[in-house]
Amino acid sequence: MSNKEIIESKTEALLVPICEEAGVSIYDVEYVKEGGDYILRAYIDKEGGVNIDDCVAVNRVLSDLLDKEDYIEEAYVLEVSSPGLGRKLTKDKHLEKALGQSVDIKTYKPVDKVKDFTGILKSYDKDKIVIDADDKELEFKRSDIAKISLTLEL
Repeated sequence: MSNKEIIESKTEALLVPICEEAGVSIYDVEYVKEGGDYILRAYIDKEGGVNIDDCVAVNRVLSDLLDKEDYIEEAYVLEVSSPGLGRKLTKDKHLEKALGQSVDIKTYKPVDKVKDFTGILKSYDKDKIVIDADDKELEFKRSDIAKISLTLEL
């Protein structure tokens, strides 16, 4: 397990009781380096969406616990937020909830000179993701997908 995965896993474990108390659920946790800064992001969600008060409440308790546990060596910024409308689908539980919905897929390499696809998520397994795009079924190896997210419809 990489340091990044250890930090994300430990943070998710800390979040479980915090989120239960706050009436929200954990959507995802990520520890990334952006520019010169390390950022620990906790995405929370609930039926009807989270608001700023939910994020602030979780942030306060999580921040205090992270200071107490002190398992992150680098200086970092803590962010607690909603996954947003065009949320990334990073885990199987996200894909399961998105079945039947419109998704955007970006591939690492072009497929027939195209890297961006939009379609209805039909199915997935550990190796592939299938969408229906313009009445055509498209199948992608998961290892070929750079990013998959819900389509942001304006």
